[in-house]
Amino acid sequence: MSEIEAMEDDEIHAARIEDIRDAVEQADRGRIARILEPLHAADIADILEQIDPGERRDLLTLWSGEIDGDVLSELDESIREEVIESLPPEVVAEAVRDLDTDDVVDILEDLEAGAQDIILGALDKADRVAVEQALSYPDYSAGRLMQREVVTAPEHWTVGEAIDYLRVADNLPGQFYHVILVDPRMKPLGYVTLGRLLSSRRDIRLKDITEDSFRTVEATEEEAEVAYIFNQYHLISCPVVDAGGRLVGVITIDDAMNVLDEEHEEDMLRLAGVGEEASVLDGPIATVRQRLPWLVVNLFTASLSALVISMFESTIATLVALAAVMPIVSSTGGIAGTQALAVAVRALATRDLTSSNAKRVVLRELQAGALNGLALAVLLGVAGTVILGDPWMGLVLALAMVVNQIVAALGGVLVPLTLERMGLDPALASGTFVTTLTDVMGYLAFLGLATVVLI
Repeated sequence: MSEIEAMEDDEIHAARIEDIRDAVEQADRGRIARILEPLHAADIADILEQIDPGERRDLLTLWSGEIDGDVLSELDESIREEVIESLPPEVVAEAVRDLDTDDVVDILEDLEAGAQDIILGALDKADRVAVEQALSYPDYSAGRLMQREVVTAPEHWTVGEAIDYLRVADNLPGQFYHVILVDPRMKPLGYVTLGRLLSSRRDIRLKDITEDSFRTVEATEEEAEVAYIFNQYHLISCPVVDAGGRLVGVITIDDAMNVLDEEHEEDMLRLAGVGEEASVLDGPIATVRQRLPWLVVNLFTASLSALVISMFESTIATLVALAAVMPIVSSTGGIAGTQALAVAVRALATRDLTSSNAKRVVLRELQAGALNGLALAVLLGVAGTVILGDPWMGLVLALAMVVNQIVAALGGVLVPLTLERMGLDPALASGTFVTTLTDVMGYLAFLGLATVVLI
């Protein structure tokens, strides 16, 4: 999409929201229906997220009968419970009835017990049992991610038999990509893609056209591991088995990619120290609760920088110009550290950075930090000499810049690696440690060199 097209879409979306607000204010049900009915479920969810809570309640009152399960599954978790509790129970029942079990579980797992009971009570007995079984698996596991609706066939079937079965079966999932071959004990043996199935002769046996990519995951496997397997082996679906190796469900690529997206978002939010569930839709109290703890931690770590500076009070008092230029070294080091940290945390998450190549990556960061430091040292040294009229000041700035760039580059990769080895989340705490390291070392290098060279 071009930049112009994106701007046009933004303008259309903004105009649509204003139209909805106006229609809600006038309680015009017909106009609301004309605006919302042609839209995709994701667009409707987006509108519900962007209007005010009061407007949202009024809109749901006027248009509640048209909310379906797809809209509920697309809603941001921070307002999904509010929307469900605002809807009549019969509307919720109808909305979730046609969803696959994985979508129902995705909706349920972030709700309070009362809202969960509303949805579970709306399901048919068989679906409720399947959903409750999925909820019995650990949080963030394959069992929570899978859908129970699967398409299976014996491996001795032919293509013709499988196609005939698919044409008459009335319990197929809404979306599937493979026919899974199972033995009499329901243990998966392989799978056949729909494309291969439809392009093969009717007399060919299914076991002769299975895919080489076939693999299974246990229901207790962490969903992050599942997403990695999908990405690593280019899967479009993956059977899920219990401890005995029996088929209990299947995970499809859309759910795996959602996990990858969530992992990326969580890493970004953790690096910023705002909590993995932060959202612009959160209220002020929730926002403070997410951010304040890390601000307090940063307050204490920043005190280390103040302590270093206080050690050189006499140096600063003798040459006041130092106070004006010393933030240049520390702030540039902080940016360099953040750059290296972002790359390292992402590489750890995607397993591009492992113990086998850690030494090579650290050496590369050391070289990059030294080269960046030398380049910046030349610029800063010349600027310090010309602007301050003191070549020795320029030299101190240049040397301190080299030192801090090396420290920043090494800290950006060694801190998350160390936290990973300790079993801690490198995205959660690395930012604070790296920032503290570059600040402390930046001030220490600059003021220490200034004491030796200039005083």
